[in-house]
Amino acid sequence: MHYAVRTMLLVALAGCVAWLAPDPAFAQPATRPTAPVAAKSQVERKTYDFKETGGAIKQMEYALFVPSGYDQAKKTPLVVALHGLYSNPQQIMHYPGMTNLAEKYGYIVVAPMGYNNHGWYGAKPLVRGSADDPKDLSDLSEQDVMNVLDLVRKAYSIDPDRIYLLGHSMGGGGTFELGIKHPELWAALAPIAPATNRPATDAESIKRLPVILVQGDKDVLVRVERVRPWADEMKKLGMDYEYDEIAGGNHISVAFESLPKIFAFFDKHKKGEIEKGAEK
Repeated sequence: MHYAVRTMLLVALAGCVAWLAPDPAFAQPATRPTAPVAAKSQVERKTYDFKETGGAIKQMEYALFVPSGYDQAKKTPLVVALHGLYSNPQQIMHYPGMTNLAEKYGYIVVAPMGYNNHGWYGAKPLVRGSADDPKDLSDLSEQDVMNVLDLVRKAYSIDPDRIYLLGHSMGGGGTFELGIKHPELWAALAPIAPATNRPATDAESIKRLPVILVQGDKDVLVRVERVRPWADEMKKLGMDYEYDEIAGGNHISVAFESLPKIFAFFDKHKKGEIEKGAEK
């Protein structure tokens, strides 16, 4: 039995709350949606020297997709995609529709590792890690995302007003986490089934950021009751937001179904417009 599945069952048998269970979102679904047009470019597996470990330099993996129409002379929008628990950059990059939509809209997409497959992107871990994890794993996970973002911005002509952040499950929690910690970086956020311990009132820190929040009402890992307060708080704050609660949606299917709406939402928002609105 796969480690992630075995762990999930053990957590359930122990009577722990279901939304804390490890995330099987990396698994291939029984049926995969078929995209009508295949992306012309390929996903690249990249590595770089991660020097912030305080010891031996670690080779860190990330995945990169550059659309076929990329032109170094033009500024290009960028999506940073955060994978779920026990997943990896290649797996989220191959979510059905991810690269086809990036090709359609002309977006570069980069998926960091987050140091390892259970780093939590700067947030407090919701699931116990392994004995050999560094004590500052969560901080290193956040640093990896920032490093990869910096690498891509230096290597490509990225539009600073059109850098977007999305994530699924652990990555959805990371989207809230890094959105709250670094609101100046992003043009919009897209947390999908976000696993987070932050209170919904923390939306105050991102009230000027557009957010599309996606959740399935049949999700047994991240319960809809945990996510609705975020939508309620965003409404209370008068934010530019969309809450897409998918009827019958489970923890996995919503990530695939929501990507067209997410890319369309991103394409309507630029950071410069946010700053202009804040001045009014």
